[in-house]
Amino acid sequence: MSLLINAKPAHNTKSRTRKRMARQEAITGWIFILPVLIGFFVFTVFSVIYSSIISFTEWDLLTPQVFVGIKNYVKIFKDERFWQVLYNTAYFVIGLVPSVLVVSMLLAIALNGKVNKLTNFYKISFYMPCITSTIAVSAVWLWVFNPTNGMINTLLYAIGFTNVPQWLQSTTWAKPALIIMRVWQVCGRYMLMFLAGLQTIPATLYEAAEVDGAKAWKKFRYITLPMLSNTTFFITIMLIIESFNIFESVYVMTEGRPAGSTNTLLYYIYYNGFQAYRMGYASALAWIMFVMLFVLTFIQFRIRSKKELSMF
Repeated sequence: MSLLINAKPAHNTKSRTRKRMARQEAITGWIFILPVLIGFFVFTVFSVIYSSIISFTEWDLLTPQVFVGIKNYVKIFKDERFWQVLYNTAYFVIGLVPSVLVVSMLLAIALNGKVNKLTNFYKISFYMPCITSTIAVSAVWLWVFNPTNGMINTLLYAIGFTNVPQWLQSTTWAKPALIIMRVWQVCGRYMLMFLAGLQTIPATLYEAAEVDGAKAWKKFRYITLPMLSNTTFFITIMLIIESFNIFESVYVMTEGRPAGSTNTLLYYIYYNGFQAYRMGYASALAWIMFVMLFVLTFIQFRIRSKKELSMF
């Protein structure tokens, strides 16, 4: 009986010690993540809330804000330049997303297999543009697309072409030129994602297909593509978001020229906010862009869910 009485306080002491240590660990953890939380709330949460408030005002950063209700949103849909910018952005989405998907998938399939020094060299080479500053990349491609002494037109002249594209100085070729540059820059990142997806596909599926006499195209169509569907879905969403967020290359290479043919939605937001000093209008444009991305992503998830349900 005395042993039980003496054991009870010892058990309570151990329990209190464990609780105190757990509390100390929790406090230590919160202290470590506190700077990140403060940054998140100040630069993300507060900024988002404040931009929504600004979107209902007229503000040039110098004079006090004037509440105008939904005037900025109404003005957007009456703005002819907004529709041109929206068309340009849609052009980049339609041109960039499938191009990067195809190129990065083909590169991943070509490099998928035995790991050796040569394949590692190619992986690093294709990935290097992704971690290079877009400003630096854009400056290099300004020379590549130079209509008189750029690398591309010099090669075209050398093989006999006389009527060569004017690239960034042409309303016809400026957007394709930017798409070419972006495909070159970002395909390495998505190539690695496809490589990761390819390496999760069981080799037994390909072996069974070979036994059944399936050729390379059928193996790709009936095994590779279906097994990469989740990876492709994720990359598609990321590419759509990235296409809407084209800014640095436009800022360095064209500034929206010629004749506004490369003016994207994000660059138009920057122009209104930090060059024309229409912060209220720029904030309204930013919220319109957010709604577009949200709707597009939601539609893709709905389509994906229906496809998955139809499989069962």
